[in-house]
Amino acid sequence: AQVLLACAFVPGAQPRLAHAASRPPAPSALATRARGGACSASTVRASDAPPPALKPPAAIFDGAIAAGAAKASMPASKIFVLAVISGCHIAFGSCLSMMVGGAVPGIKEANPGLQRIILGAFGLPFGLLMTLISGAELFTGNTALVTTSVLNGKASVRGLAKSWFYSYAGNLVGSLLIASLFAASGVMHTGVVAVATAKVAMPWAQAFVRGVLANWLVCMAVWMASGCSDLAGKAVAVWFPISAFVAMGLEHSVANMAIVPLGMMLGAPVTVREFVLANLLPVTLGNAFAGVVAIAVAFTLAYGKGK
Repeated sequence: AQVLLACAFVPGAQPRLAHAASRPPAPSALATRARGGACSASTVRASDAPPPALKPPAAIFDGAIAAGAAKASMPASKIFVLAVISGCHIAFGSCLSMMVGGAVPGIKEANPGLQRIILGAFGLPFGLLMTLISGAELFTGNTALVTTSVLNGKASVRGLAKSWFYSYAGNLVGSLLIASLFAASGVMHTGVVAVATAKVAMPWAQAFVRGVLANWLVCMAVWMASGCSDLAGKAVAVWFPISAFVAMGLEHSVANMAIVPLGMMLGAPVTVREFVLANLLPVTLGNAFAGVVAIAVAFTLAYGKGK
C-alpha cells in the first residue's frame, strides 16, 4: 500500500496502478518487500552471519584435519620458533602451579583434595591458552592433530615426523629457558625440589600410563577449544581438562621439561640421565600414544571418510 501511495504522486504512474494491482506480486517481489521495500532491497548473505559459538563434533573433526595439514606443511624453522614460544608458555604455567598449589603445606596436610584443586586451577590452563591463542606449536597437541590429518590423507608421514621432531625440540628449549630464568630469579620455593625428585623415582610403567592419561585430557582441551569461536569458550574448554589432569597427578612431558630441570637447578639430587630415562622418555611415549590412539584414531573411526 505504501508503494502504491508513493507512486500515486509520480506523474504518469496512475494509469498503471490498476494493472499492477490486478496482478499478484511475483515471489521475488514479495521477498524484496519483506527485506525492506520495493524501492530499496538489502541482501543478507549466509556468510555475514556470525560463526556458531561451538561447532558440531563433525565440523570440529574437519577443522582438526585442516589444522593438522597446516602444521605438517609448515617450514621446520617456523615450527621450531613457535615451539620455543609454546615451551615458554607451558613452563610459565608449570612454575605458577608450583608457586601457588605447591606452596600450601597447611592445606595439603589438612585437605589434600583442596590442595590438588588449587594446584590444577592455577598454572597450566593459562599456559595452554596462551599457546592456542598465539598459534604456537605444542608437541603433545600435534600428536593428535597432525596424526588425524595423516590418517585422513591430508598430510604425509614425513610431514608428521617433521612436526613432531621440531615441536618437541623447540618445546624443550623454551622450557629450559624459562626454568633457568626462574632458578635465577629467586622467586621459586624449594618445594619444586621434592616434586622433581618424586617424578624421577616413579616406576617406568606408571610414568607411561600417567603420560597416556594426561595427554588424553590435553588433546581433548585442544580439540574442544578448536571448536569454539571466542576467547571465553576456548578458555572454558581448556580450563576443565587441564586443571583436572594436574589435580589428578598425571604426567605431561612438556611441563616436566621445566619442572624437573628447575628442581635440579635448585638442588634436587637428579641427574640428566635419570630425568631422561626415568621420566621424560616414558611420559613422552605415553603422551604420544594418547594423541595417536585415544584422539586421532578414535575420532577418525567415528567421523572419518564415509562415516
